[in-house]
Amino acid sequence: MRETPLSQCEREFILNNIALKRRLDGRNSYDYRDIRISFGVSLGCCHVELGKTRVLAQVSCEVGQPKQTRPHDGVLFVNVELSPMASPAFEAGRPSEESVELSRLMERCLKESRCMDLESLCIVSGEKAWHVRVDIHVLNHEGNILDCSSIAAISALAHFRRPDVSVHGEEITIHSLEERNPVPLSIHHMPLLVSFTFFSQGKFMLLDPSEKEEKVMEGKMVIGINKHREICTLQVTGDMLLHKDQVLRCTSIAVTEVTKITELIHKALENDKEARLRGEKHGFAELVSRQKVTSNQQPVKEIALKEKMDTDDESTSDSDLSSSGEPTMETEDKSNIHILTKGVGMIGEGGASKWLPDTPSLRGKEKVLTKSKQEPMEDDGESSEEESQVTLQPLL
Repeated sequence: MRETPLSQCEREFILNNIALKRRLDGRNSYDYRDIRISFGVSLGCCHVELGKTRVLAQVSCEVGQPKQTRPHDGVLFVNVELSPMASPAFEAGRPSEESVELSRLMERCLKESRCMDLESLCIVSGEKAWHVRVDIHVLNHEGNILDCSSIAAISALAHFRRPDVSVHGEEITIHSLEERNPVPLSIHHMPLLVSFTFFSQGKFMLLDPSEKEEKVMEGKMVIGINKHREICTLQVTGDMLLHKDQVLRCTSIAVTEVTKITELIHKALENDKEARLRGEKHGFAELVSRQKVTSNQQPVKEIALKEKMDTDDESTSDSDLSSSGEPTMETEDKSNIHILTKGVGMIGEGGASKWLPDTPSLRGKEKVLTKSKQEPMEDDGESSEEESQVTLQPLL
């Protein structure tokens, strides 16, 4: 991992502002950035934006053998991919230590909390079971990848539907989506990871750190908790000592934020379900159409400006007429102006070039050349098609 360090001036500036309870983006110490959740067209695809941090999660499943230690349970696997597309600090190729740590922490939070019923994934005890895989791709790294990945993973699992299976004796049939409706996963609760960073030996604490704040932090605490105040996992890293009151305070703050995020996830799932039932636009297509303006649409300012120009032309059309009732030169020039797009215009339909100087000497030469070309050649009795020979004399 090739991480670009901060300069000493940047470090001092960030730490001084944290001591004054100010942050670079204007948030308070215990405020989350704006969260936006959207789902793809395929079931189990979720895109989450936490400020400028973007994460894409995709859930897939296949039939395999269960583990020997748990023959009645299915298998859940979580993988977090950190590519150079998210940040130049990440390297391509083999997984980095940070990627492995994020994957294990996410998998531990989902498995140990028993948020998903793994026994419902069993098809035939000890022989066949569903293997559910959650692939998380970080699209842009602007700090706090862990919290954003946690929201994307649990949202994608709740959005995913697996194929229905029927067992008749030793025959196992996996039905397609056209034959039977897919079956949702059994999600009991939604544990989410909340990250806290500490500065000055635990004197100052921030929630949802940005990328630059993570570079100057002294320690970090991650709490996995659900809205029922059940702590699923807890991890503390860094050289610092925390008091019991600080841990309890972080837990109460995490419960408040997790309750809000859980309601947001349920609302996003409900909106996506209603849009699919009504046949409306859903998935990333709706997200793109709301954020961007296509080439066939005009911004409101340009439309208002064009309407104003049209009214100005109508009001001045009577004043531009001369006493004889014919339009003046200014009116003709205005009518020939075609606005192609903002900042680009075209006047007329083109014509002869007027860049050359129009002098009498040049006009005379043009006439002479034209006349000489039009004069017929004298007939000497020989064929006019014969080539004339010219003898070159050496220069003395």
